[in-house]
Amino acid sequence: MVLLLPFVSILLGYFLARYFAQNESGLAYLLSFSGAFLLSVTLFEMLPEAFETPSRKIGMFIMSGILLQIILDFFSKGAEHGHVHLNKHSQNFPWLLFLSLSIHSIIEGFPVTTNHDILLGVIIHKIPIAIILTLYFRKAKFSTLTTLTFLLLFAIMTPLGSFMAEYVLFLRNYLSAINAVSIGVFLHVATTILFESSKDHKFNFTKLLTIFLGVLIAYFI
Repeated sequence: MVLLLPFVSILLGYFLARYFAQNESGLAYLLSFSGAFLLSVTLFEMLPEAFETPSRKIGMFIMSGILLQIILDFFSKGAEHGHVHLNKHSQNFPWLLFLSLSIHSIIEGFPVTTNHDILLGVIIHKIPIAIILTLYFRKAKFSTLTTLTFLLLFAIMTPLGSFMAEYVLFLRNYLSAINAVSIGVFLHVATTILFESSKDHKFNFTKLLTIFLGVLIAYFI
């Protein structure tokens, strides 16, 4: 049941989109909070666990995750950290966007099976992303059916990653490597959110307060 929460967060983002369509600054603050929270739980929880057994390979896998996310960004146009650039003249299902987001989501589903703080970070991260995806789909004049189909399929991917981590037996031998890759993915996404969610890369006082709040909450949970 807990692993269905990322699914619920996508649906929540869909229903919140109407409110944030009229409140872009609020969405920017929510995105900044999610980035700060995700970065913090990655550094506070996942990184120390990854290096409990010292190995140069862990650093290699983390770097691989960063590079993988850069590749995924090329196809998703940055949807994982709040930037969606759809072709407004095409009503075709955006398969490249879907596949890149799906790979990202499956990878992030692996560590949440053993770390509920990371699960919370993923949930908080997904809500503004779902809002942004919904808003851009509407602006691009995609039908409600296409929008919901995309979001529902996208929502399944993180629980699918968790299911694979639990029940695909041969993957258990590679969980530490996959979790290290997910650290790299989270680091890239979270830092990009923090540095690109502000216009001209400038931070106002409210944005700074939002980021510090995300860090403090992540530390004390």
